[in-house]
Amino acid sequence: MAEIVHFAPRTELDAEANLLGFIDVCRNQLTVFGANLPFDADVWDVTEALQLKARNGAIRLVFSTWDTANDRDPLMMPEPFLSFAKGYMRYWHALRPTKIVGSRLAALRALEAAISEGGRQFALAQVSPETLHRAAQLIQDKFSAAVAYRVAGQLEMVSDFLVKGRLTAVPVRWRNPIPRPRDSVRVGKEFDDERQAKLPSPTALAALANAFHLAFEPIDVLVSSIAAVLCSAPDRVNEVLRLEVDCEVTQTSAADGQSEYGLRWRPSKGADPMVKWVVRSMVDIVKEAVGNIRKLTETARDVAIWCEQHPGQMYLPAHLEHLRGRDRLSMPEMLDVLFTDSEHLHRLAATNWCHTHGIRTEGARGKLTAAFADIEQTVLAMLPRGFPIASEERNLKYSALLCLVQRNALHRSRATYRGVFYCLQHQDISDGLGGRTESGFKSLFDRLGLTEDDGSPIRIRTHQFRHYLNTLAQAGGLSQLDIAKWSGRVNVSQNRAYDHQSDRDVLALVRQAVGDERHSVGALARLHKATLIPRDEFARLKVPTAHTTEFGYCIHDFAMLPCQLHQDCLNCDEQVCIKGDAVREANLRRHRDETRILLATAEAAVSEELAGADRWREHQRNTLERLDQLCGILDDPRVPFGTVIQPSGVMPASRLEQTAERRQLRFGAKARSPGQRRLPPPVDTSEGEATE
Repeated sequence: MAEIVHFAPRTELDAEANLLGFIDVCRNQLTVFGANLPFDADVWDVTEALQLKARNGAIRLVFSTWDTANDRDPLMMPEPFLSFAKGYMRYWHALRPTKIVGSRLAALRALEAAISEGGRQFALAQVSPETLHRAAQLIQDKFSAAVAYRVAGQLEMVSDFLVKGRLTAVPVRWRNPIPRPRDSVRVGKEFDDERQAKLPSPTALAALANAFHLAFEPIDVLVSSIAAVLCSAPDRVNEVLRLEVDCEVTQTSAADGQSEYGLRWRPSKGADPMVKWVVRSMVDIVKEAVGNIRKLTETARDVAIWCEQHPGQMYLPAHLEHLRGRDRLSMPEMLDVLFTDSEHLHRLAATNWCHTHGIRTEGARGKLTAAFADIEQTVLAMLPRGFPIASEERNLKYSALLCLVQRNALHRSRATYRGVFYCLQHQDISDGLGGRTESGFKSLFDRLGLTEDDGSPIRIRTHQFRHYLNTLAQAGGLSQLDIAKWSGRVNVSQNRAYDHQSDRDVLALVRQAVGDERHSVGALARLHKATLIPRDEFARLKVPTAHTTEFGYCIHDFAMLPCQLHQDCLNCDEQVCIKGDAVREANLRRHRDETRILLATAEAAVSEELAGADRWREHQRNTLERLDQLCGILDDPRVPFGTVIQPSGVMPASRLEQTAERRQLRFGAKARSPGQRRLPPPVDTSEGEATE
């Protein structure tokens, strides 16, 4: 276990001295990320410390600047901020371990950029609120609202640490100015922009279909094939990359006798292993995609099997096996042993390779040789981490992986290693789909000449497929439980983050259900689309707008008048429920249980003759009756999922009726109804006795 050492600043020292003391503690006393961590290196390998399930390759911390973070050859932060950033990452991972180290590092990059902006001389001690606000602005300009809020929160932690550690000349009390993003907005430009960011554009989807058929280079074939698999079910890319070679399942459907095709999945976030059946319209595409992947990765699996069967030995093909008994190899022989296409390599490639990997060569110029044992040990060290086991949790071997490729096999200029392989990484797929086009990494769309309608490069994030399919499932009326199971989720509540139906989508669903008894219950079902109806009934049933509520959707038009039944949705005829919405169904059932308790309380109050208790009891009775009716419809197996349910027989009192009721309660039975004119008192015409 890593040793935790708390940094205690000295009050008598200035900020620069405390900074040097903090760096010294983190460099020499902490053991987080490993006791032998090369602190002075600009790139840290922290794979062992984090052990992320969703990441196949090495996890590195690159202490690059803000502007060059995604470049091939990034620039490193200047000193002494570089050493401070390294110390901060190590120190806070000891105190608050996290697997999302990228947010913490991004905050440091933004702070360094704000300090160095405009060519100012670096001084961490001179950090001011203006500096931190500028860093927050850089964060907000670069990231989405949710990510920016999270990264700026890390920046606030940096600010607090600078004060507590006495690393600034003047204490700075700064708070994150970026607001927490709202996830309940479904209308307006804000929602449309967020929806567009999380869903692939129609042009991008069409281009992906073209790329699947046009791709011919191995990397493009693999990327487009993996994208095709992602389009068949809402999967995470790391789940696709960890598919086994025998993942395909075929069985006969008991319903119609036709063949069903699916893939064996192991969800990466806690759900049980499952078979995800592919819709029949996608079966041929997925079969072709899996076949493409299996064909391009077959050689790597054969090499992995050989290495499993011959531990401690370097792989050699049959025609080079005679070289295994040699003590030393010439440079051409070494290239044949290492690479599949050695005949195309420059004669100095072998010498450079030996120099890079620290292998001694002997002999005269032009007749250099290297020890076979040194070459073999170097190649074995290049095998994947943990070989032959790819996942101890699943007891999965590298030789069983579908997406296993030889090293450099997908590179357009580097030579392919014979006996070194690795599992495809998320970055390989992300780059192929345009993730780093702006940084000079060409995507398959760039190589095939495919662009967006405006000519801009196409960029698809692998998680957008998951959002897209979840939104389609929501719009199609699939139950929340089925969506969660289809997506490999443990909790149904997680569906909400992937539901990007707009207000227009919800309106279309409700309007489509009007007059269709198969998809609606209540007044909406009884209204025939081609039937003439009175104007007032049409005004009640027309659906000009909708917004979400605790129990479903409200179709009240606030452009006409404010809501007259605020917070009493269940006693309103403008409340619409959707069967299959697990969250709102649970709210209805919970509210029914609460109403039963309230009704019992009201009845007890009536028995005690408390003022107004009878009216409260009547209200709770009506509400409970409405809830029982709704729950009965939701529990009816004859009502399909996605059915729109609108209460019938609920006629909210008008403003005049509400006023009359209030006057009745205030003045009693003699109170006049609204519109009733005051009459003069009756004239007494009887003859009375005369008085003196």
